[in-house]
This record gives sequence, structure tokens and C-alpha cells, in this order.
Amino acid sequence: MASTTVTRSPHAWMRIAFAMFAVGWGANQFSPMLIVYRHELRLTAGEVAGLFLVYALTLIPGLLVGGPASDRFGRRPVVWPFVALSPLATLLLVLGPRSLAVIAVGRALAGLCSGVVFGAATAWVQEVSPDEGLSVRRSALALTGGFGLGPVVAAGLAQWVSDPLVVPYLPHLVIGTAAAAVLAGTPEGATSRSPARVRPAATARRWPPAAVRTRRFWLAVAPGSPLVFGSVALAIVVLPEEVTSARTLSAGFAGLMTVVSFAAGVAVQPFARRLRDMLAGVVAGLGCAAAGCAVGIAAVASADRVLAGVAAVFLGLAYGLCLVSGLRQAEHMASPDERGAVIACYYAVAYLGFAVPYLAAGLGALAGKTGAFVALTAIIAGLALWTAGYAASLRRSSARPEGDMIVRWSRGNRNSVSR
Repeated sequence: MASTTVTRSPHAWMRIAFAMFAVGWGANQFSPMLIVYRHELRLTAGEVAGLFLVYALTLIPGLLVGGPASDRFGRRPVVWPFVALSPLATLLLVLGPRSLAVIAVGRALAGLCSGVVFGAATAWVQEVSPDEGLSVRRSALALTGGFGLGPVVAAGLAQWVSDPLVVPYLPHLVIGTAAAAVLAGTPEGATSRSPARVRPAATARRWPPAAVRTRRFWLAVAPGSPLVFGSVALAIVVLPEEVTSARTLSAGFAGLMTVVSFAAGVAVQPFARRLRDMLAGVVAGLGCAAAGCAVGIAAVASADRVLAGVAAVFLGLAYGLCLVSGLRQAEHMASPDERGAVIACYYAVAYLGFAVPYLAAGLGALAGKTGAFVALTAIIAGLALWTAGYAASLRRSSARPEGDMIVRWSRGNRNSVSR
């Protein structure tokens, strides 16, 4: 497929990564604030859950629209407006700190911005990077940095400043505005104006994209994807509340759990990028998630913060391994003119992990808090065994058992329609 050659700055990826970092900061700064809202506004558990859920309800549609739109119209025209809207979403939280409706609208707008930006910007980073492996590392680090630092700063400010409903959001107003400014002049990627954009209607691409219509996407990529964000949701949302009493609920402790989990996620990403067999990274990630939940059983049973921290390390490792390995698979399976759409679909499946706190709550209602973590451990261990078995079957069925099965398949079949 021919593509237009684009002259681009060697530092273009930094601007895009900074935009992803800023939007990720704005998205996740809210996590430790749930504890603050719960006590300052005397919210019920249902209202707290609703504030957490509204973000995901707009994020997934944003992903499914933003990725394909950026394939068609270009990365910058789609990404930049929503990078600019991200600090405005935070501004709503500053202007209406005690209005549940205003807070919900702010979170809904933040979810929409995240959805549009994450998929399209990840594809954009790949197009301005020299190789796919490096682009995955850059995208994953940008997202992880924003997801990790945002809630840490917000938690620290909420714990120590006199106005915990307003001041924690001020850093993102500055960072988000700066990101929009530096992104404005960033060049398009080398494949961002592919012939797909001028196809006649009769040959327009189908939805979902070809790679997502394959059995391998759903059997190899999808099973571990929800544990990308499901793992960190357990570490920074569920465990902090389960190991602390009503009197000792602490935004600072939630921030510490965020530091521990995301630091582990960042540390393991270079290892995940070097793995030849991408499914091995997913299996390892699922194994770490199961181990984290297993430690969480003891942490919840004894309300032990130290054990909760150990669990957060394992859950952070799961996040890093599953994110990098899953993104690598998605990018290898995507054809150039559907890259944004495929990555967006991957993120949409990954963000289903935000439902894990609700799953934990439902299991807790049936089996108690400890029983919920026992059930989660069993479910995730089952996923790990399934993925390991599927990876083994791929190796057995291949005429060339050495190397990465997914890479070989995807390179030969990127433009094929699924069975």
C-alpha cells in the first residue's frame, strides 16, 4: 500500500506522548478523590460507584469513534481538540466541587477525551516512531506516567491542603493546557493520509476492523485485556477501602498504593517489550494478577496495609505486562489504514477492567470481602491457564515453532477478513 511521505520532527513523538500523559493525568487524578468525595459530600456507596462508572460510559464510545475517525481524517484533527478539552473537564470539577451533577459531567467529558485520545494517539506515536516495539514502549510509558502521577499528586494535595475538593485539580489545568499548546503544530504520521481516505463508498472498510473480526483477536488478545486496568483498579480503588476502617480512610494511602502499583508497571515494561512471544507476556501478566489477588485475600482478611502494598506490586506488574504485550499484538495485527481503529478496540476491551470493582462488590455481597478475593483469584488463574494453553496450541500447530506465533500470523494476514 502506498503512503504519502511526510517530513516530521524527530521529537514529534514527545509532543504526542506528553499529550497522552496529560490526558492520562486528568483521567486518573480522580481515583483517590473518591475517598474525599465520599466523606466531604457524604455520598452513598452507589453515588461513589456512579461517579466511577460515568467515566467508562463515555470513554468506550470515545474509543470506538476516535480511532476510526483518526484513520479517516488524520491523527491531529481528531486528537488535538480532545486534548484541549481535557483541562476543561477538570475545570468543571474546580467550579462545582460540591455539585454531584457538575462532577458527573466533568467526569463524563474526561472519559470522552480519554477515549478519543488514547487509541488515536497511540497509533500516531507508532507512525512517528522508527519501529513498532519502541512505539509501544513510548505509548505505554506515557499512559502509565499520567495514570500514576496524576492520582499521586491529587492524593497528596487532598491529604494536606486546606481545600481538598479544589486544589488537587489545579496541576492538571496547567499540564493539560501546556499539552494542547505543544501538540498544535505536531506533524501527521507517515501513514496518516493513506489511500483508504479516498476509497469510493463501495469499497469502504467494514466495522469492526479486519483484525478484530478474527478468532485470534478474541482468543489471544481479548482474554487478558481487561486485566490491564482491572489490576490497577483493584490496587488503587478496591484494596485501599478494604484494608482501612471508616475512621482511617486516607487519600494519602490510596496515593501510596498508586505509586507502588504504577512503579511496578513501569519497571516491568522493558522486559515485556523484549519478549519474542507476546502471549508469554500476557500469561505472565495474568499470573501476576492472580498472585496479587491471592495476597489480597490475606490483606483483606487481616486489614493489613503492608500486605495490600505487596498485592499492589503484583497487580502493577500485571498491568505493565498485559498492557505492553496486548498493545504489541494489536499493533502487529492491524493494517496501516485501520491502525487507530484496532488499537481503539483493544483499549475498549481493556477498559472493561474498570468493572472489576463492581464485580468485587457483587462477589463481596455474596461471599464476603475475603471470599470476593478468593473468587477473583480463581477467575484470573483460570484465564491464565486458558491463555497458556492457547499459546501452547499455537506453537504445536506451527510449522516453525520458534519465534512469535502472533507476529508471523499477523504479518501474513493483516489485510485478510476473519473467518
